[in-house]
Amino acid sequence: MSLTVIPTALPEVLIIEPKVFGDERGFFMESFNARAFAEATGVHRTFVQDNHSRSARGVLRGLHYQIQNPQGKLLRVTSGEVYDVAVDLRRSSPNFGKWVGVALSEANKRQLWVPEGFAHGFVVTSAFADVLYKTTDYWYPEHERSLLWSDPALGIDWPLSGAPILAQKDQNGSRLKAAETFS
Repeated sequence: MSLTVIPTALPEVLIIEPKVFGDERGFFMESFNARAFAEATGVHRTFVQDNHSRSARGVLRGLHYQIQNPQGKLLRVTSGEVYDVAVDLRRSSPNFGKWVGVALSEANKRQLWVPEGFAHGFVVTSAFADVLYKTTDYWYPEHERSLLWSDPALGIDWPLSGAPILAQKDQNGSRLKAAETFS
């Protein structure tokens, strides 16, 4: 399996482009290969859970993280398109509080690696989107936190044409200055 790894403004957050073989019949790609992922990225993780979410246009999910049992996430979109965001929440990092955003879509087949210590979220920019992602730890609702998606201290430039559709926990997310973060 051949992967192209594209760095982002946050060095630990990586865009992964899998090798896609296509012809008039359609396409084939390995969506994940542990050996190829580790060789291409230098990231050696065991994924323990796969998740699948479907959301409509304008739904914004996030910015989520687990303060204990933090999760690394490898995300991809199988239908539609999202604008995917990662925020560095490691106080010891020179990039603490900085974010990066990437378009993930059915068409570009890109994946995004968001390591532990980062908050993650996305907004759906197509009619709907199916997001599949692998995690390095299980979901522990008692440890889940939500960073306020619209915190001016973050200044995330979400591609929105109006107010997003939010879950209650995301409406009530913490601002960066009050959020529980990582050392």
